[in-house]
Amino acid sequence: MKKYFGESALLLNTVIWGATFALIKEALDDTSPMIFVAFRFGLAALLLFPFIYKQLFKVDKQTLIAGSILGFFFFSGFATQTIGLNYTTATKSGFITGTFVVFIPILQLIIEKRKPRWFNLASILLVLVGLILLSSKGNHFLDLLDELGSDFNVGDFLTLLCAILFAFQVVYVDVFTKRHPYMPMVFIQLFITGMGGIIFALIFSAFDIEDIKLSFSSNLIFAILYTALFASILATVIQLKYQKVVSPTKAGIIYSFEPIMAALFAYFLLTEKISNFGVLGGLFIFIGLLFSEVLEKRNGKS
Repeated sequence: MKKYFGESALLLNTVIWGATFALIKEALDDTSPMIFVAFRFGLAALLLFPFIYKQLFKVDKQTLIAGSILGFFFFSGFATQTIGLNYTTATKSGFITGTFVVFIPILQLIIEKRKPRWFNLASILLVLVGLILLSSKGNHFLDLLDELGSDFNVGDFLTLLCAILFAFQVVYVDVFTKRHPYMPMVFIQLFITGMGGIIFALIFSAFDIEDIKLSFSSNLIFAILYTALFASILATVIQLKYQKVVSPTKAGIIYSFEPIMAALFAYFLLTEKISNFGVLGGLFIFIGLLFSEVLEKRNGKS
């Protein structure tokens, strides 16, 4: 019974994370991306602080450095994802962000000296094909030949960069959590990301890259509260508490549903539609994620 409850909790996480793409996409009508990042993660850090401040006062220099490295990749990932949502759809953002799974084996080779397996390379190929198909507006084969990958815009590129940055963060989490307490590093990540949003909002404004825009609409307030409370704090607690009672294989499969949840929320909340080849591209990406997760975990257990 405990195992099934844990699986249900992780599935709830994919719903929580999946909803953020549509909510943030809508919220960006009322604020600039960096201001949203600042409010989301600044509020999350503020709310988390009373629960872990005693641990923070005991943090050593090595844990602080580790948390800062994670915070750099955490901020960079969410910054590029949020800016990218200004230029791409919530559906595509969800699928492209999910590709971070296939970048992990490559980075493990570089950082942890773990060689990628054949199924890692096969997963990367499936995801690349999926990205090409997802970037097509066409519904027929001739349309695909005419505009092969032509709808891959700056938002898609930033989101792909976000996936690579998230993959770095995941690999370094694997490295650092074996040496340092996890919860202080979670707070440091949130704090650095919130501060990074403020600093870069000011820098972008000073160099006329992005104007500071902030209008407290109901959509914006709800998106900030939802992403801070549920996606940034609650989802992390759920993952830490319940992933340990679920087999790694099942956990990987469950997390791979996040892009599907993102597409569903985008359809119902934003009425986003996707072309026939876009649907096929999403399917290729989904299969690539499952292929990488399932075989990676099974190979790890053997």
